[in-house]
Amino acid sequence: MSEHYPRIRVQTQSGYARVREGLSLTFYMPPRHPEFAEDVLRALGIYLRYVGPNALGLYADEEGDWQDLNDAGWELTRRELREWKCPLATLEEANPTGSRYAFHYYGKDSGYLTRMNKPDAMCEATFWLTTEYLEEQGPGRVRELAMELASVLPLCSGSCGLAFIGELELVGIWRKLLPYWKRYPGIDIADSHSYDSGTRLRGPHWVNFLGQPVLGELGGAAGLRARLHSPDTSVQELAGDKVVITLGPWPEAGDAERNQRLPAYRELARVLEPWLYHQDGHVLHQSKEETRRWERRFLD
Repeated sequence: MSEHYPRIRVQTQSGYARVREGLSLTFYMPPRHPEFAEDVLRALGIYLRYVGPNALGLYADEEGDWQDLNDAGWELTRRELREWKCPLATLEEANPTGSRYAFHYYGKDSGYLTRMNKPDAMCEATFWLTTEYLEEQGPGRVRELAMELASVLPLCSGSCGLAFIGELELVGIWRKLLPYWKRYPGIDIADSHSYDSGTRLRGPHWVNFLGQPVLGELGGAAGLRARLHSPDTSVQELAGDKVVITLGPWPEAGDAERNQRLPAYRELARVLEPWLYHQDGHVLHQSKEETRRWERRFLD
């Protein structure tokens, strides 16, 4: 299935590919981290079981500097996730040509909303995979991982789909990424939105998880099935008052230059439109108009 995925390697002057196409599995949870710290650790353990115990080799310390994720680093990470009210965990692969595997977590307690004047802040957990992993292991294995993660996290929403992963903040990277960003509608930007997303939805993606309150407002699984008619779309009920919507057997990148518009993604976008998230900032340093046009790429 490699023909599905453009091989995108956005490089710095040193020649290293610091941004590439991959998959991002992202989950948004209520800002009550101390209540489910062990669930987050359990999800991290599930991820490592799939990608290998040594897939992550670096962690960012309190100053943002990279340190070896040795036994002491793991102990520190687990202690922070268990004991801190608002932990920030950044674990990535120790790969000099650019990280392909990563775990990013932004935890918040209920007091954070008033302390920081961020009423729509959420907890956010993100896991990265490569398209090579997808092609070698198959989409069933990737979806299985996403389902396991969703089963242990108290999510309001979540997704698994293609994304540009890597060091998006590096100087000059965004200019090189722009042509791909506009061409491939099915490839998202793997960036954090935990500070203002609230219970709104970021989507659609290949695999979409919906919990409360949006699921109830949509009429549950029955309401979704009544509105989604694409032959490759499935709606499955999950334990914990959640559903998963899967758009076909494989994630699709689409291609604006070939008029590949991803009709199943467009159908789901129309159903979810009243609940979709729109960020106040700018994607890849683009204007608000360009950012909004990109956010509405499955609607207009």
